[in-house]
Amino acid sequence: MNYPMIFYILSRVLQFQGIFMALPCITALFYREHVGIAYLIVMAGSLLLGTLGRYIKRGQKGFYAREGLVTVAFAWILMSLVGALPFVISGEIPSFVDAFFESISGFTTTGASILTDVEAMSKTGLMWRSFTHWIGGMGVLVFLLAFLPMTGGSDMYLMKAESPGPSVGKLVPRIRETAQILYGIYIFITVAEVGTLLILGMKPFDSLALSFATAGTGGFGILNSSVGAYTWGQQSAITIFMILFGVNFNVYFLFLMKKPKQALKCEELRYYVIIIVAAIAMITANIYTCGVYSDVREAVHHSAFQVGSIMTTTGFSTADFNMWPTFSKTLLVLLMFIGACAGSTGGGMKVSRWILLFKSCKNELGRTIHPRSVHRVHFEGRPVEKNVIHSVERFLVAYILVFVTSCIIVSLDTMDFTETFTSVAATLNNIGPGLGRVGAAGNYASLSVLSKSVLMFDMLAGRLEILPMFVLLVRGTWKD
Repeated sequence: MNYPMIFYILSRVLQFQGIFMALPCITALFYREHVGIAYLIVMAGSLLLGTLGRYIKRGQKGFYAREGLVTVAFAWILMSLVGALPFVISGEIPSFVDAFFESISGFTTTGASILTDVEAMSKTGLMWRSFTHWIGGMGVLVFLLAFLPMTGGSDMYLMKAESPGPSVGKLVPRIRETAQILYGIYIFITVAEVGTLLILGMKPFDSLALSFATAGTGGFGILNSSVGAYTWGQQSAITIFMILFGVNFNVYFLFLMKKPKQALKCEELRYYVIIIVAAIAMITANIYTCGVYSDVREAVHHSAFQVGSIMTTTGFSTADFNMWPTFSKTLLVLLMFIGACAGSTGGGMKVSRWILLFKSCKNELGRTIHPRSVHRVHFEGRPVEKNVIHSVERFLVAYILVFVTSCIIVSLDTMDFTETFTSVAATLNNIGPGLGRVGAAGNYASLSVLSKSVLMFDMLAGRLEILPMFVLLVRGTWKD
């Protein structure tokens, strides 16, 4: 295990986190809020420790997949711990467990909150909560790779461990250039959303905070009503951008390279759009015919927003969908498990994994009926290697193991089955709101420390695709 290199990378993560703290400090200065002192303290401490860590000798050992997984897991835990400190120091979230929960939820772009009154928080605290979504959306280590070239193959191992989806490839030959392209696209779409919301009459603070939360598909709102208090035009714009951020960024890269036909032929994108459109149509019909909304336009508007929010795992809400008919709620829960596209900022199991699993099952069925025939799984017009299929299957087994274990432990709390099931689904898939007490109009404040601890693990496991968190628990990881 190359510990010097791991510590070196973690020190650089601390440095960048200190730089990121500049935004809440500027916000505090602009709104003249004394809580900014807490962020200034954490900023100074992060920069100091991070700078000292730069002098760590990186060692001569190789940096392989094991080190990459361990580094990514520790980096996200470290970010969340440091990100929680301003909440505790400022007194806005006095309980460290609750502050840690809120911080993990922010960085993992989950959006599950323990706050009972969001509007009681300072502007500084609200901006930091939303900004953690933006940082975590693309990944802080991808950000680090965009500016700091690594050696010994460590860059690819870090990107593979942090990037969502069944496989990670390079857009261009160099990882650093790939990271820069990804962040360039990410920043461009974020700025486009901010500009759109400003044009539609939203206040600058609101447009910036909500754009950060949308870009990271996180869902921390700055109002108790989430985004329910904004105009239909503003809500519609957020709906469109949520769906855009749920698209594989490789598609945008192909458009950037002036290859629109190749981009539009993306199989995952096609199924992603089909699922969204079908879900909107079914939920619209259900909530309209059941009398939840008397105007069909209103039914379409709210169903489109909620489907986009849940499918992309953003977690915003314009209405309390906990009051919708069972059919609509069931569809939304199913969308939690599907998730967005691989290579996007969205969570969930990813559309590409479901496509591969379905095709693999179909392939096995064909082999059973015709044993002598040759069957290959194809995806995006190319044959898929068996190791990719096996990795998807291993992910599904690990996912089910984490989900079932979490449900059993959380069931010891005072929640009913629906709340227990959806709280685990909402955190493991990085969505945020579940049903019942943890629904769109509720929060996670009343849960026990044990349940919050389990859900914090789930949020990290869901964002990092489970394996990095499992690696930390395996004894063999720490043996040379």
